[in-house]
Amino acid sequence: MGLIQKPDCTRANTLSRKPYLIAGGGIGGFAAALALARKGIESVVIEREDELREAGAGIQLGPNGFRMFDTLGVTDAIQANAVFPDALVMRDALDGSEVTRVPLNTAEFSKRFEFPYGVIYRPDIHNCFINAAKATGKVDIQLGIKVEAYQDDGNHVSVSLDNGSTFAAGALIGADGLWSRVREAIVADGQPRVSGHIAYRAVLPEAEVPEVNHTNEVVLWAGPKTHLVHYPLHRGDIFNLVSVFHSDAYEEGWDIYGDIDELNERFAGQRPEVLNMLDKIESWRMWVLCDRDPVKNWSKGRVTLLGDAAHPMLQYLAQGACMATEDAVCLAHHAAANNDAADAFLAYQADRYLRTARVQMTARLYGDIYHAAGPVAELRQMMLSGRSAEQAYNGMSWLYSGVNSRGQQML
Repeated sequence: MGLIQKPDCTRANTLSRKPYLIAGGGIGGFAAALALARKGIESVVIEREDELREAGAGIQLGPNGFRMFDTLGVTDAIQANAVFPDALVMRDALDGSEVTRVPLNTAEFSKRFEFPYGVIYRPDIHNCFINAAKATGKVDIQLGIKVEAYQDDGNHVSVSLDNGSTFAAGALIGADGLWSRVREAIVADGQPRVSGHIAYRAVLPEAEVPEVNHTNEVVLWAGPKTHLVHYPLHRGDIFNLVSVFHSDAYEEGWDIYGDIDELNERFAGQRPEVLNMLDKIESWRMWVLCDRDPVKNWSKGRVTLLGDAAHPMLQYLAQGACMATEDAVCLAHHAAANNDAADAFLAYQADRYLRTARVQMTARLYGDIYHAAGPVAELRQMMLSGRSAEQAYNGMSWLYSGVNSRGQQML
């Protein structure tokens, strides 16, 4: 049963002093709470789980993300937990050849993009946002509850919670992810799009990583309908592994054990550098990769969406957390600049929908490039091999330099 939206009443153009309610206590939800707090706006974060936690996996953080961290005042905390790789590397999983290499965090990279490229353990960045939000004194946290219905009367939003209580909020922000119930009431676009790609994720103690794979790089082994990514995490103590392959298997969720036999079957015949990493892992967690088609109407009255609730994307550009943080900064900017939340949300949406749509669609394309076989793989080699660092940076510029410090698209 979907979220019930009660009828709208006439909207009043007055600034409500009631706190904003944020549905969802993940990275996006707490980025939004922190961004609002930095603008003097109080919020309440509600999370359906009984504890705040993020699945133990790695995420990549481009310079656009670090620009937002600077705005939010969490750069030092993020950097204390991040690893800064020397390069992005793609290798052919069948013959081991290097397809392309993009130097990171060099003097040239820093001059071009101003901010670094990092990787971080997902619970670490989550905790950075939680701790920073708590420290503002403007964020309340309520666990084990979720939104059941809401009524927007134009002056505030009355939110009915599943514990039987009602909360009067200045506005409602749906940061409740891919399966967002708030989205159902605004967009009503049904189920997410299932990509047919399955991701298995695991972490490996640094001491168990084979020497040939033990590099300070984000390495992607591209195979036919498969790829493996590995890189160091958590100040180098562990390595993050993500293996992706095409499959008809489907189970909703992030915390499901994967089938090792199917994993080994899909990667059979690939390079020892790939298979030896896979063999080190005794159990994997899996999730089905889904996204949605881009939309531009993710706000309605005093209710809006953020992060995966607004624009869920496949992970092939490694931009999910960065886009959610950009959303948070942009939303807070407009919330502080407008006397009416509905106007603020429309301005926020206008600033964000084309940039996030481009990331969504480009991520789909990258999935095809990573998993190419036969002539398409040869074309990939021709297109990417031999690129200079400058040429690679030119291709990244729209993403890493295409947003200002307020989360607004510039390119």
